[in-house]
Amino acid sequence: MANKNFNLILNSKINNFNKTIEVDSDKSLSIRSFIIGSICEGISSVKNVLESDDVNYTILACKKLGTKIVRVRPKQYKIYGKGLGSFFIKKNSELNFSNSGTASRLLTGVLASTPNIQVTLRGDHSLNKRNMKQLINLLTKFGASFLPKGKSTFPLKMISTNMPVGINYKAGISAQLKSAAILAGLNSFGTTQIYEQISSRDHTENLLKKNSQAIKIIKNKKKIIKIFGKKFLKPFNFKINGDPSSAAFYTALTLLKDRSYVKIKNVGLNKTRIGFFEILKKQKAKIKFVNLKKENNELKGDIIVKSCKLKPMKTSSKLYSKTTDEYLILFIIAALTKGISSFKGISDLANKESSRAYEMKKILTQIGIKCKLTKNEMKIYGKGMINVPNKKILVKNLGDHRIAMCTFILAILTNAQTTIKNFETVFTSSPSFLKIMKSLGANFKIEQ
Repeated sequence: MANKNFNLILNSKINNFNKTIEVDSDKSLSIRSFIIGSICEGISSVKNVLESDDVNYTILACKKLGTKIVRVRPKQYKIYGKGLGSFFIKKNSELNFSNSGTASRLLTGVLASTPNIQVTLRGDHSLNKRNMKQLINLLTKFGASFLPKGKSTFPLKMISTNMPVGINYKAGISAQLKSAAILAGLNSFGTTQIYEQISSRDHTENLLKKNSQAIKIIKNKKKIIKIFGKKFLKPFNFKINGDPSSAAFYTALTLLKDRSYVKIKNVGLNKTRIGFFEILKKQKAKIKFVNLKKENNELKGDIIVKSCKLKPMKTSSKLYSKTTDEYLILFIIAALTKGISSFKGISDLANKESSRAYEMKKILTQIGIKCKLTKNEMKIYGKGMINVPNKKILVKNLGDHRIAMCTFILAILTNAQTTIKNFETVFTSSPSFLKIMKSLGANFKIEQ
């Protein structure tokens, strides 16, 4: 399953380009499809699945819990769902989620209200450092328990409840926690009500929407999600769009590289996922969405990007939930745009695969970019496009795919002598990243 470890060496600039590309499929939707398909009754069909490490570990976990999943052909799967409460695993077994925070939180949500589950939850060295206190507090309200008591990181033993009861829950910025509450509520007695304080990714709700007997969404000033427990869930047929988080890297590269153009085809443009593009459009970035259409409650289209001069950015905490995975590449854009950019409301970046803002500050400092970081804000004093062949960047093994990809973009734009350790971590979300970058003209060397 795991890819062989390798380092990436970069020491040359990319030339301008004019290309049409397709990015890797959406990771969030791929993971959710297998988990939700497993608790539907009947056969669900999913096409254009992201076949990355995170998704593969999700499939393995679902299979270990008793779901039959068949790979029909590359990127296409059938999921033989057996309904709510059907997951089963021998007592004191183990589920390994590797690097996937999404799979770990969502599947733990399902298992919390599934009878007779006693299982140890673990991940790789990166996931095992991430704080799960909020997840534990949430699922304890449904009746699940976690051992050892007081511990908030994996590995943890979870004991499900045999009498789950619906709860009222105020959701914050985390779509993963919101989804865990939805999935735990589906197999609980009574009604679970989720009050969405801040709009966050709604892929879980979209996949469940046709089950009106199980889910009702009320939109007034605030969104309320009502989950009616113990209802039959229908199987689905679903084609997954390209991942907007992956598209962000090629968008940033194109905007910053003079005389360049890219068309990115079939990208998911769900309104809860496009904060990155909204921020840049406000700065007059040359970005257009075309060929828009809606399938399976998800908007998709093509993104056209042209290089242009950008202005410094100022973002508020309101945009965090729509831009969670893209802040790091925004930091790169800010560093290579003349002027001071500020990013507020980013404290949650400390609880990702690494302490992301802190690590990005270290990387930018290596090439002379001044940054000021507090718990909740990053200020970047951008220098504009720079050529620094005499500077060196070293990224140690952080187990963070987004940081590895961001540093790659930074290196090929600035000519910094760059070594990124354990670059294989990128395959957790974007197995085609190097292939696409090569097609755009990037040069790199792989060191085993």
